[in-house]
Amino acid sequence: MTDIETTTVSEEGYATTSQVGDFELSIDATDETGPNPNAVLVADYASCFLPAFRVGGNKEGHDDLGTIQIDAEADIDEGDDLSAIRFAIHVEADLSDDELDAIVDRAEDICHVHAALKPELHAEIEVHGGAF
Repeated sequence: MTDIETTTVSEEGYATTSQVGDFELSIDATDETGPNPNAVLVADYASCFLPAFRVGGNKEGHDDLGTIQIDAEADIDEGDDLSAIRFAIHVEADLSDDELDAIVDRAEDICHVHAALKPELHAEIEVHGGAF
């Protein structure tokens, strides 16, 4: 038995529609009708890392981090492959750099996308507490 099943269809061109459970995701390699696959991967990474960061905060004894926002950016090489990913994480709670670093360490261990990526694509992370 598999744990994840998706179906991806392209009727023409470079746009695809993926069925993921009850959800539909549109991706377009040309950015015309949806985000491109690299952009989706960066957004997926951030959307996995953010709840992992919140869980990491809970495990470090910080139950109320307030609003958290990840501004993600990435570099693409000449072959259109991702070559670097960076996260700027803005956290409402006003924590020390050491506390934030400990949460990042936990989040890196928790985030499944982080674990799935080759190490050279792990996000370079900077965190800003007291951000909102």
